[in-house]
Amino acid sequence: MAKTRKYKVILSEEQRERFRAITKNGHAAAKEILHAQVLLLSQEDHPEGRWKDKEISEMLGIHRNTISRIRRRFVTRGEVPALRRKVRSTPPTPPKLDGAKEAQLIAICCSPPPEGRVRWTLKLLVDELKTREIVVQVCPETVRKTLKKTSYDLGESSVTASPKKTVPAS
Repeated sequence: MAKTRKYKVILSEEQRERFRAITKNGHAAAKEILHAQVLLLSQEDHPEGRWKDKEISEMLGIHRNTISRIRRRFVTRGEVPALRRKVRSTPPTPPKLDGAKEAQLIAICCSPPPEGRVRWTLKLLVDELKTREIVVQVCPETVRKTLKKTSYDLGESSVTASPKKTVPAS
């Protein structure tokens, strides 16, 4: 007795052509290509007959549960969610410098540099953030990106950080 599928993939001719193009051109993400292949092989009216999940699994090297999830997503949510991965709402690691810590970093930049220095360097800022126990660990690149994002530089011509100056067009 053959087991009937709960979620049946029925593709229109346009969808079939789009999925074939995704699998052939090689410009899509690897997961997108794999999902398109699963959907092409899972369609009910496949030219070679309906493929079983076990056959698709062996051919593509993925688990049968993954195949059923892709099929379910296609039937319930549509083409785009079935092909593409879900976008994360939050990054995998929280940012080292949040709004309050960014404000403290900018306050440090606006303060006079340490004794014997003309201006703040990224290394000095990192050391100062650690000394004041604002952060436990932070790299100079994080400080640089934060200052760039807030439109502050380290003040080439003065001893304090200042907003970037715009040069009038000549």
